[in-house]
Amino acid sequence: MNKLKYIAVLAFLGTVGISELSAQIKEEQLILNRKREPEVKKIEKKKTSVVQEKNYPPDNKKKEDSLNLKYDIVNVPPVSDFKTTEIQGEDISPKFSNDYQSNYFRLGYGNYGKFLGDANVSGKIQENVEVGADVHYLSTSGLTKDYDWDSKQNQAKIGGYANIYTEKGKFNIDANYAFNNYNYYGIYALTPPNNDVDLEQKVNKFSVNGYYDHYSNDILNNVRVKSYFLSDHFGANENYANAELNLSKHNFSVYDDVTANGDLGINLETVNSKFDILNKNTNDQFNFTLSPKVTFYKGDSYLLIGSDFSFLNSKNSNNLTDESKNNKFYWFLKAEVLVAAADEFKFYGGIDGGLKLNTYGNLLEENPFLISDLTLTPTETKYHFYFGLKGDVDQTFKYDVNAGFSKVNNAQFFYNNNLFDSNIAADRQGYDYANTFSSIYDNGTLMEVKGDLQAFPMENLTVDAGLHFMKYKLDNLEEVYYKPLFQFNLGAKYTMLEKKLNLGFKAYFVTDRTSNAYEISDIAAIPNYTTFEKTNEKVGGYADINLSAEYKIHKNFSIFALGNNLLGAKYQNYLGYKVLGAQVVGGVKITF
Repeated sequence: MNKLKYIAVLAFLGTVGISELSAQIKEEQLILNRKREPEVKKIEKKKTSVVQEKNYPPDNKKKEDSLNLKYDIVNVPPVSDFKTTEIQGEDISPKFSNDYQSNYFRLGYGNYGKFLGDANVSGKIQENVEVGADVHYLSTSGLTKDYDWDSKQNQAKIGGYANIYTEKGKFNIDANYAFNNYNYYGIYALTPPNNDVDLEQKVNKFSVNGYYDHYSNDILNNVRVKSYFLSDHFGANENYANAELNLSKHNFSVYDDVTANGDLGINLETVNSKFDILNKNTNDQFNFTLSPKVTFYKGDSYLLIGSDFSFLNSKNSNNLTDESKNNKFYWFLKAEVLVAAADEFKFYGGIDGGLKLNTYGNLLEENPFLISDLTLTPTETKYHFYFGLKGDVDQTFKYDVNAGFSKVNNAQFFYNNNLFDSNIAADRQGYDYANTFSSIYDNGTLMEVKGDLQAFPMENLTVDAGLHFMKYKLDNLEEVYYKPLFQFNLGAKYTMLEKKLNLGFKAYFVTDRTSNAYEISDIAAIPNYTTFEKTNEKVGGYADINLSAEYKIHKNFSIFALGNNLLGAKYQNYLGYKVLGAQVVGGVKITF
């Protein structure tokens, strides 16, 4: 079975030599016949920022796009690039929209030894072919005054991409290599015997992605391929591949002014994860999903009816237990209705669900301090009921407020690890100071309330805000680890001096989170440490204020300044791991 599933995916990959551009390299935006569109909203169909053909996309594609606009809430992690953990984070640097120039080079330096380097170069090699390269580097010396041991970090990403435009469709392809070199510096329970202890962790990731968008939705809609290979300092390896084919027949008449879209999604997803320390877990997951749906439209209102049919094959093994296998079919109902009373008031509600494969690579993006030995279990959202209200008020105020209730099986959480070796005289590895995390799972329910808005009070001012409330009730775990009850973000962008000066603001507010923790006693009379677990340790909430400014001295030359975590609180996202305090980075940017 293992060989067959890889052959199936590789065969599918072989038919499509394309990939989707990553958001960092060149995220493409759909240009609408409106004054403005919220940047916080994701749009399924995207138009290239480099216009290659006057008729792209064709009229039927444009009509499909306008019918399927959804104000989906983007879950923006409440972190910014001041952290020594995810030191890149969100770049809130203002972007110049006038005299668009796709090529740039940027250098910056600031306190905490923070060094930033960026570059993007692209150009046409033919009238319908554009190629480019993207490079990013960021480093920090860490919290040298807070920790006696090393907390520095550096990360880089380099990639190349191509856009190819044909009469019938658009191809995107990209390949990139990224590394993140950091330390397990969050030691809170057991002090190392010397300050030069080796706490290094390094993650390498090579990705190849592809995307083909067929202009006409007559049978073929689009094809998407994603893949990566990941390795780390402790011998972990993970191979991931995902291939998705979307077939459709759009905009056919049903009755009078009622039209319909028919869609069929075919998805193959496989991941193999192998770890080389401690219990040496091996995880194999393969998911095949069919997603048929039909959507009926009348004006701006619609009714969607569909299903997901999934087959999951998974295997888990380690050096302590026998291999466990699981073959299971899943069925998820999908339905949504939207009643458009007016542009200002659109009421909607529905039900959905699905299966999510938890991978080492995805979990590292959320928490880089995981132990390199995990049991990976898919999360099943058995059902998710939701209802909400959204609207566009005179193209100056856009909003989306919704609430939902979900039944979730194997919901994933992080918890703190104890010492792996309790012997006092142990020659201890860098991950063995109660300073790493593992993945834990439980069944339960989740109640959520989300809100998202964007306003344009002035021609040169944009304001956005978002909130997220979530309340878990679990079957077994007494506490919900590392999930804040409430998160809020607020942002603004303002241009002045004839768009020569761009200002940015971003603030995040997060409530307390709960964690487990360990107290370790050094008792000389016995050969081992004695540990005590606390299951209700509080990791404090925080407020994080960020400012940015960029001034265009010349059409090809700018200076910029970034201020991160300006309140200066060295709070913790994960127990033991303080973030950098207030930082200021200044530099120059050349565009051409």
